[in-house]
Amino acid sequence: MNTATPTAPPRRRATGPSTVLLALTCWAGAALAGAAPDPAAPRTAAADGAPTLTVARALHLAVDQAPALAAERLRLAASRSAAIPAGELPDPELMLGIEGLPIEGPDRYRFDAEPMTMAGIGVAQRFPNRQRREARVSAAQGRIGVAEARTALTRTEVLQRVAAAWIERHTAERQLAQLPALFAENDLLAAAVAARYGGGDGPAGDVVLPRQERVRLEELQDGLTAARRAATAELVRWIGDAGAAPLPDAAPDWDGDPARLLAAVPGHPALRVYAAEARVLDAGVAEAEAARRPDWGIELGWRHRDDRFGDMVMMRVAMDLPLFAARRQNPEIAARQAERSALTADREAARRAREADLAADLAEYDQLDAAARRLAGVAVPLAEEKVDLTTADWLADRTGLTAVVAARLELAETRLRAIALDGARRSLAARLHYAYADSNSTQEGALP
Repeated sequence: MNTATPTAPPRRRATGPSTVLLALTCWAGAALAGAAPDPAAPRTAAADGAPTLTVARALHLAVDQAPALAAERLRLAASRSAAIPAGELPDPELMLGIEGLPIEGPDRYRFDAEPMTMAGIGVAQRFPNRQRREARVSAAQGRIGVAEARTALTRTEVLQRVAAAWIERHTAERQLAQLPALFAENDLLAAAVAARYGGGDGPAGDVVLPRQERVRLEELQDGLTAARRAATAELVRWIGDAGAAPLPDAAPDWDGDPARLLAAVPGHPALRVYAAEARVLDAGVAEAEAARRPDWGIELGWRHRDDRFGDMVMMRVAMDLPLFAARRQNPEIAARQAERSALTADREAARRAREADLAADLAEYDQLDAAARRLAGVAVPLAEEKVDLTTADWLADRTGLTAVVAARLELAETRLRAIALDGARRSLAARLHYAYADSNSTQEGALP
């Protein structure tokens, strides 16, 4: 672009056929430039030999590599290991001791003076009641369920984050693909303005306007480049270096059927966590109730005395006596039951919150969908028509170049906004899909 201010001949207004023809040639060239292949468009595998990063591939890589999911899987493995001994009996106890050893008199500390002095060895085993053991097994299984539900919830969140980052990057690249044609049009406009001014037509300030337009286009390009870099960094965070691979030209879309999504609310992983925690609390109530039943134990022992006396054996049975249930077991039972009831209330509150959030998201989706269609189908054509009309007025000296530049920038920003709204709609649809409709699917065939 010629940025030097041309030397002005004597001022005159010339709108002859050659000037108009030159300007019209500029617009034709701009149209051709807009239709040409865009080097900034998302690259394909055929373009550079690298496999494209589809949404499905990104999701598979995230499920395999995300550290947050790896941590949840380890917690799940820990819960499963901890459940193995839950229903087992306590370890037996080994007992060693001395009984009947005198500590006073002339025979004190003598092992052979008193016939009741014995060295003993024995073993004891406690037997918690059956209800208590079953409650502990149920609690352990419930904790496995909690770990599974939290793993599913983390998985859902990872899928949502990866899909959103992919769409954000794809959207930024779609917007960047619009800019080369806009820069080419800007160069043609600058040439047309310079030629017209050099012919003695138009105010001198007009030669600055194309450069100002270019500055605005460069600002848009910088912002979109930053957005693409941020989205790429987010993908790399979840899937490693594959996050920088080229994206395919087409972006998937997801079904946002309200009835199907609302029906899937009870199965949301966050609500499944409540169901698993309920099982743990139910087991806690059962274990507290089991405390009203006695546990018992048995002890067997052998006693060795001096050789002058015979050895002895011992067997003893012990049993709990829960005689004060009103002050011990019953308050504990009431506390566990209150916790269980509170969890039921929390789950209902969470379910209603999910339904309200989903309703708000569906309303936002409808708004984004309508706005994207309106921009693409109405606003963009109107902005294009405004550019054509304003350009015609400028060529006929009915308006200044400022109006043309403003109309062109308005068209560029309208096109970019239409792409941004379409990306926001797709991102919201993906978030809803992986939250409710199919949070466990990462297969290519599962994508709409």
